[in-house]
Amino acid sequence: MLGMLGLIASLALLMFLTMKGVNIIIGAIISSLVVAITGGLNLETAMTDYYMTGFTGYFKSWFLIFLLGAIFGKVMEGTKAADSIAKWVTGKLGHSRAVFAVVAAAAIMTYGGVSLFVVGFSVYPIAVSLFRMANLPHRFIPAALVFGSISFTMTAPGSPEIQNLIPTQFFGTKPTAGGLIGVLMALLIMTVGGWFLGRMVRKAAENGEVFSLPDKEKKKESEDASAAIASETKPSQEENKALPPILLAILPLISVIAILNIMANFMSSTAAALISLSGGIFLASLLMAKYLKAFWDALAKGAQDALVAAANTCAVVGFGSVAAKVSSFDQVVDTLVNIPGPPYLGLAIAVTLICGITGSASGGLGIALPILAPIYMGQGLDPNAMHRISALASGGLDSLPHNGYVVTTIRAISGETHKRAYKPIFILSVVIPTIVMFLAVILYSIF
Repeated sequence: MLGMLGLIASLALLMFLTMKGVNIIIGAIISSLVVAITGGLNLETAMTDYYMTGFTGYFKSWFLIFLLGAIFGKVMEGTKAADSIAKWVTGKLGHSRAVFAVVAAAAIMTYGGVSLFVVGFSVYPIAVSLFRMANLPHRFIPAALVFGSISFTMTAPGSPEIQNLIPTQFFGTKPTAGGLIGVLMALLIMTVGGWFLGRMVRKAAENGEVFSLPDKEKKKESEDASAAIASETKPSQEENKALPPILLAILPLISVIAILNIMANFMSSTAAALISLSGGIFLASLLMAKYLKAFWDALAKGAQDALVAAANTCAVVGFGSVAAKVSSFDQVVDTLVNIPGPPYLGLAIAVTLICGITGSASGGLGIALPILAPIYMGQGLDPNAMHRISALASGGLDSLPHNGYVVTTIRAISGETHKRAYKPIFILSVVIPTIVMFLAVILYSIF
């Protein structure tokens, strides 16, 4: 009984500390200590063996993906290719379709392998300009960015995002696993979510809401304008700097997707991802060399970002490794595995719950699949279906308020607050993907 209470308390503590802004590594260590003490584990063994084995094991498996993905994002940012794609998309659609333009720009880049945070910071200034011209409420910009970045692109078949790569290691599948049903689920999230987002924005506008920057962003914009005047530089001069042609900007994204899904037929998906991202970095640097002023700086910054992102995720996986050693955890797993209904249901619920608790799609997959995959593979279920269900499940409850990307997008990128901006994100990135996940369970069980 104490072990179960400790397990629940440690999970709640991890979520609470993360939402309070405590560093996830510190929060994971504290929560690991709680679950180890209440679960009757030897503290030295729990932390130096179980925790560090989980931490280093995940780091060993996925750090190179984090590294190359972060460097690719920084090269796309440094060459202004990300800005070029965002401006091209918004230019084609115009401010009358501001919401869809922001979503499309974010989706194209993330599906092409660009880091989420690079996408957020690149698209946000253009989103502000479009929303201002269309006089739409600023508080919906974070929802548009999050929806375009993570709700359907990271879980769709063929995506180079790590959430679509992790299942390949445990189910022996390819990035395109899940076939037609997987594609339909991605399209369903995109279509229904897009409709809901457009409806919410229109309703807010009809209720009298207009474009207005949050106080933090007003101050920042005022400071930027003052700096421009002081240096006798027009505020728009930065925006008018030469950008690479759209064809050059988008070719590296296409190459990453194409190389990944072709090479995955001849080697492991992880190896294919490493080759595809390396190819994307090389192609972007070659085609847009004249726009990239500091190549080695881009590599260095990408490496730093990769270390932080990987360490944060490893910390969560380490916590999961300690929790998995508590006897109460086995009881939870047995309950989920034996849930009445389709055989895939327990897998879906377990993955999405763990991702929700940790606030991380990749971290949740890293905790859940080493434990659950052997159980479900032993039942003779379709590995491709389990891959896609796991990927979809990782993109449901992971976007609760304490999710790192959600917090960054709302606060750091947009200068908004959860009170103003989180509700549409919850609908678009939690409710709709979770419903679609259950639909996928039913479809894969039937077909």
